[in-house]
Order: sequence, then C-alpha cells, then structure tokens
Amino acid sequence: MSKEKQAGNWPELIYNNFKDTLQTVQLWTQIVGKIRMVNTPWTNHGWHVTLYISSRGLSTGKVPYGSGSFQIDFDFIDHQLVVSASDGGLKHLRLQPATVASFYRDLFNLLNEMNISTEIYARPNELELAIPFAEDEVHKTYDAHQMHLYWQALVRIDSVFTRFRAEFTGKCSPVHLFWGGFDLAVTRFSGRTAPLYQGKVPNMPERVMQEAYSHDVSSAGFWPGNDVYPFPAFYSYCYPPQPDYGAQPVEPEQAFYNAEMGEFLLNYEAVQQAEDPEATLLEFLRSTYQAAARTGNWDHKLTCNLTSFER
Repeated sequence: MSKEKQAGNWPELIYNNFKDTLQTVQLWTQIVGKIRMVNTPWTNHGWHVTLYISSRGLSTGKVPYGSGSFQIDFDFIDHQLVVSASDGGLKHLRLQPATVASFYRDLFNLLNEMNISTEIYARPNELELAIPFAEDEVHKTYDAHQMHLYWQALVRIDSVFTRFRAEFTGKCSPVHLFWGGFDLAVTRFSGRTAPLYQGKVPNMPERVMQEAYSHDVSSAGFWPGNDVYPFPAFYSYCYPPQPDYGAQPVEPEQAFYNAEMGEFLLNYEAVQQAEDPEATLLEFLRSTYQAAARTGNWDHKLTCNLTSFER
C-alpha cells in the first residue's frame, strides 16, 4: 500500500446521516461486548469489556473460552460479523438492516452452533432507553456506506490516539472503544488515588463507575454526538475536577470548554478540514493533557519525547 493511499483524507461525518445506524450498531456492540466481558477476567477500570479498532472494523480481540479462545469481529468492509475460534470454527453473520432482537437471536444461535455457551445481562447499559435486547424491534437501521465512513474516521483517530498514548510513561489505558457510550478513548493516570466518584450514569452499577474513577485521570476520546449536541466531537476531561481546569489555554483555536459537561471539546469537522488533521488533533490532546497536569499537579516526568526513536 502506497503512503498516498494509506494516508487518504479524513471522511466527512454528518450526525443526521449516521445517527440511526450508529444507534443500532451501538446496541449490537453492547451484545458483543457483554459476551467478551463475561468470558474475560476482570481488568481494572473495565478494560476487559472494550472493543478495538481493527484493519476491517471492530474486534473483541482474543476471548478465553475453555481450553481455547474465540474472537468476534465486525467487518465494515464486507459488512459481516465474523466469529472465529481456536478449534478452527468459523461463522459469519451478514450486517444489514435488522432489529436488535434478530441480531441478538442470530448471534447466540451461531455461538451455539460453535459449541460456545454463554449468558449475558441482556439489557443495554449507559442508555436511558434500556429495551431488553430480545425485545428491541425499534432499532433496525444499517446504512453500510455511513458505517464504513464512520469506521474509516475511527481508523485515523485510533492511529493519532496511539501515538499520543506512546508519549506517556505512566499508567495508561489502551486505545479502546467503550460500547456503553460508544466512544473511542485513551486515559492517563497520575498514580494518585481519587475521591470517591459521586456521578450517576443511566443503567450502570455505581460500583463500576467508582472503580473506573478510583484514581486521578486525564481522559481524551472521540464521541459521535447526540440529539442535544448533534456533532461528532473530540473531548478531554480530568477527574477529580480542578477549579482552574476550564480556564487553561488549549489548542487549536476551535477548541472550547463546555462548563456543563466539564470537558474541553473540539468538533470533528475542525480536524477533518484542517490542513494537517493528525497534527491538529495532537495539539488538542497534548494541550488538554497539559491543562490537567498543571491544575492537578501531575509529575511532569510522566511524559517523554520519543521522536528521536521514530524512523
């Protein structure tokens, strides 16, 4: 693959064009993510539940099962769900307009055919409308073109997030997609414990959120937007909140602080239309981290410059 083809342009994302598809796909990913969750040992801050950006879509990565493993992949090029197992088992499920209820039923039938027996809590998390998966006939939109565009954006964002993650020598999360909020995120830790988290999240156990925010964090991510804020956007926040955090200077100039959300935001469009999208996004990630580090008195030695190692 040539560098020219590999770089490409960042796709245009319009919320109203993809929102119905993403609402459906998010619920599909919740089903898949819960399958990974119940078969994987607990990892701090819920890192065992997430999905990862792959060269064709989204992936659970290897999930331990019995004496072997299996993996579930969303393929947004050929638009199919692929379940593969270490015993050689391989099954496909077409991604097309279909209700959440039918996706749930078809996936578990497929797993049974592969002798993979598992049970999940079959209701959505982090959503106000928590229709049981087996009963959800409401969400059924799948626009293959829009899903492909959105995934192409995730591929580019994941690469920048991965570079940003590499600059930190302290504890840091993987770059991963949380299916609860459907956001791609990367989180840095100061190493200090944090005050008990008091926030509330719809249909989410309190103990899970308290463990997720058990330590000081500076977290950045990408979120598709919602009907209240209908713009895909990058975000950055710190926990515990710092009084002067929102007053810190950040880059690029289109970035702003949303006091109600307690986050810095940068609309995806500002990055997509920039002369150098990667550099623009890195400006946002680095400057908002510095805002958290300054106001939270983080150890400056946790960041390093690795450019001398790059080829």
